[in-house]
Amino acid sequence: MGRKVTLATCSLNQWALDFDGNLERILKSIELAKASGAKYRLGPELEICGYGCADHFYESDTLLHCFEVLKKLLESPITKDIICDVGMPIMHHNVRYNCRVIFLNRQILLIRPKMLMANHGNYREMRWFSPWTKFRKVEEYFLPRMIQLVTGQDTVSFGDCVLSTKDTCIGTEMCEELWHPTSPHIQMGLDGVEIFTNSSASHHVLRKAGQRINLIKSATTKEVITATLDLEDVRCYRGESCQLQMGSDFKPSHRIKVDFSLSSYDDVWLASHQPITWNFHTPEEEISLGPACWLWDYLRRSGQAGFLLPLSGGVDSSSTACIVYSMCVLVCKAIGNSNQQVLEDVRRIVGEESYVPQQPRELCGRIFTTCYMASENSSQDTCGRAKELANQIGSTHMNINIDMAVQGILGIFSIVTGRWPKFRANGGSHRENLALQNVQARIRMVLAYLFSQLSLWTRGKPGGLLVLGSANVDESLTGYFTKYDCSSADINPIGGISKNDLKAFLLYCVDHFQLSALKRIVAAPPTAELEPLTDGQVAQTDEADMGMTYSELSVIGGLRKISKCGPFSMFCKLIHMWKDVLSPTEVAQKVKHFFRMYSFNRHKMTSITPSYHAESYSPDDNRFDLRPFLYNTRWDWQFRSIDSQVSKMAANMPK
Repeated sequence: MGRKVTLATCSLNQWALDFDGNLERILKSIELAKASGAKYRLGPELEICGYGCADHFYESDTLLHCFEVLKKLLESPITKDIICDVGMPIMHHNVRYNCRVIFLNRQILLIRPKMLMANHGNYREMRWFSPWTKFRKVEEYFLPRMIQLVTGQDTVSFGDCVLSTKDTCIGTEMCEELWHPTSPHIQMGLDGVEIFTNSSASHHVLRKAGQRINLIKSATTKEVITATLDLEDVRCYRGESCQLQMGSDFKPSHRIKVDFSLSSYDDVWLASHQPITWNFHTPEEEISLGPACWLWDYLRRSGQAGFLLPLSGGVDSSSTACIVYSMCVLVCKAIGNSNQQVLEDVRRIVGEESYVPQQPRELCGRIFTTCYMASENSSQDTCGRAKELANQIGSTHMNINIDMAVQGILGIFSIVTGRWPKFRANGGSHRENLALQNVQARIRMVLAYLFSQLSLWTRGKPGGLLVLGSANVDESLTGYFTKYDCSSADINPIGGISKNDLKAFLLYCVDHFQLSALKRIVAAPPTAELEPLTDGQVAQTDEADMGMTYSELSVIGGLRKISKCGPFSMFCKLIHMWKDVLSPTEVAQKVKHFFRMYSFNRHKMTSITPSYHAESYSPDDNRFDLRPFLYNTRWDWQFRSIDSQVSKMAANMPK
């Protein structure tokens, strides 16, 4: 008798509202699944329209086009003799659901709506979808006429049910349901379901892969000994170890009978897969891979010819440069592995039909331009570090002096007002000092966009360049950047990554990519270099300006966003976390300083560059952190509570 089954799951590079491209990728994945002998193909969540449609889910067009794609899938000969499990939004009784549509041979077997929504952190599913709350309930769904004409069905089952084939029983989960304490697979397992599927659209977060894999393992180890595809292993394990006594209130799943077998009658010759040994990436490896793939995807879809980065010689911009270089390494590796699609994309980007990159450094020179924008406040050290790194990764590098532009702007101001501002080091006020720093920073942004649009034109090449930002997540927390300076770019691959992780990433790149220039960059103190030098040396440092270290900022960011701490509760936690290095009074000062800085600069988050999302404490206002941007920056009540607690602690301290 048949007992071995081959299943296929896939992760597709879907694009919101790209219905043609999404359809093509779905069909290709089904074709590959069948070629591998699979009888069941599972796709990602909302794959037909793309997970990131956001408020386009409200539009009837989105639902209509999803059904049009589904119709083409049903009609395609590629989907013959394989159970296909695809994701799309569906309106049932005027309520919108995030659904799995499972079909076989032009027949829809069932529509399974998502029961538990992802509605925290970076997710807003409850904004667009309702959860299916009818446990073990199934209703009739009336199909659109275009689908009825293909399937011959008027209605199909819609709800919490499972598939019963001739040889096994299959149950479906959807992403967030796996993370919930009462995951559907628990009840399905008790009800005899032997195969669980889970379609997911989870984004990449540093250090999250291990947690996700452990959840998947915990789901399956309740039922099986090993991660094979031999159904007899499941049955033998349950028969010996799981003599289940179910209460009278247990509700069995509604089963959809399918006249189809996943296994073959004579499958003794078919070898079952052994458990996978999962290779967990370090955070440094994750940074080199995740943001690099994100950059490549954005570049090839944008229609632009490459990237431009203001390279300062510091940790942040150097990290961005290394991520671009890592992208080039991955692209060359894919081409070396005969990936024709990547080669076609490269040729289109560089504008040469016969071009084949030979090494990452050469490709980097074609698609990556870096520029060091010096002023009278810049040091030779940072200039040298930027040039050395650019030479090692192969980027097209420029040195640009911005002093003439700065003087021109200040000259206009002087003509109008009759005043010429001075730096604090030269006797100026705090307002003058800040304004002079901001002028330099904003001129760099203007020049970055000018060169991004015209630098290829000067070389006789077509296209423009995407400007890359390089503000890390910790700087964004306090607003330690100038609004509309180099942080204002097209995209930012490090906007969700902490300073400490970026330093570790650069040290990883020293060995992994043989970029020795990074040693000097990591060792140098972070500085904006916007104030006058002292004896030719940098006098201004980031951590001194911010009033706290980057390590402290990472801790504060986690407490603010993940632990949902206001000023007082953050103080109460930090006096214990930092008790070995700071007194309660010093902790109070840092907490107050952070919240003052945070609320002073919160308005900057409304203009923050779209960033690669890698940390759960990102302050990105537009997509992630929905807090006000105008505050009472005195925090009177909150800070009084902290002061009161400090006084009580001081009074109770042993004399």
